Amino acid sequence: MLEIRHLKTLVALRETGSLVEAAERVHLTQSALSHQLKDLEGRLGGELFVRKSRPVRFTPAGKRVLALADDVLEKLEHAERDLNKLLHGEAGRLNMAIECHSCFNWLMPTIESYRDHWPAVELDFAGGFTFEPLPALVQGDIDLVVTADPQLIRGVEYVPLFSYEMQFALARTHPLAKREWLSPEDLRDQTLITYPVERGRLDVFKQFLEPAGVEPGAVRTAELTLMMVQLVANERGVAALPNWVLAEYASQSLITVRPAGAQGIWPILYAAIRESQVDAPYMQDFLKLAREHCLKHLSGVRRVSGQGSQDVVKE
Repeated sequence: MLEIRHLKTLVALRETGSLVEAAERVHLTQSALSHQLKDLEGRLGGELFVRKSRPVRFTPAGKRVLALADDVLEKLEHAERDLNKLLHGEAGRLNMAIECHSCFNWLMPTIESYRDHWPAVELDFAGGFTFEPLPALVQGDIDLVVTADPQLIRGVEYVPLFSYEMQFALARTHPLAKREWLSPEDLRDQTLITYPVERGRLDVFKQFLEPAGVEPGAVRTAELTLMMVQLVANERGVAALPNWVLAEYASQSLITVRPAGAQGIWPILYAAIRESQVDAPYMQDFLKLAREHCLKHLSGVRRVSGQGSQDVVKE
């Protein structure tokens, strides 16, 4: 009576909170998804969730099916992982580099989980603000690069992980904290605090200031995120960082956070991989674990529209 597709659909509905987004998640039209759910409820003889509730509220029967889904889908995932190991081998190499310097707080838990699943895969890191990871990826020195700046490089593919909002961190007493959102002109007389990397790799320049032809009053660099936040809190400037990074400090009332523009700016974070390695089971499992961890634990990040586990952007 119950099928795997039903379980996946209900989980998608729980995670997204709406029929529209759930349909996109499981690659169905909204009409097809509604038909599937009505068919399932007809088979079971009762409703699984409350219509026209936002976010979706599940009935006791729906919650019981979701509990089953969590158990069955986890076991199915483990079985698929074991089959991949049996068919394709357990060993491999996964040397990583990170252009997103705020990503360590989610990468470390992902790696710990990954080690449990793939203990024979060799893991290593390369990095630093002066290190150029994409050329190293092409040369074979690196196997995966976390980046928000995809470049046209033959043989490299970019797998979307999630999208995030670039937001501005301000001192709580900063005059701009009274605004609902900031415009590029607001930064013309401000000190902008950034990581010490080329401005062409920073969202605040690429997607906010340069399109408007605006230069900040000054630029100051700091290597550590915490240092940037402390400088902001001490009224030494403003900083543009991912929303999941700033959420923790804003919740502690250390800073005030404002969006960039009325609509906000939502870059996408990618994993850059050589096309010859994208389909390797140990690589696919790392991507899946990373994406699931971030969507579950990082505040304010979004699944990329229409995203599936195999989605790849070829540059």
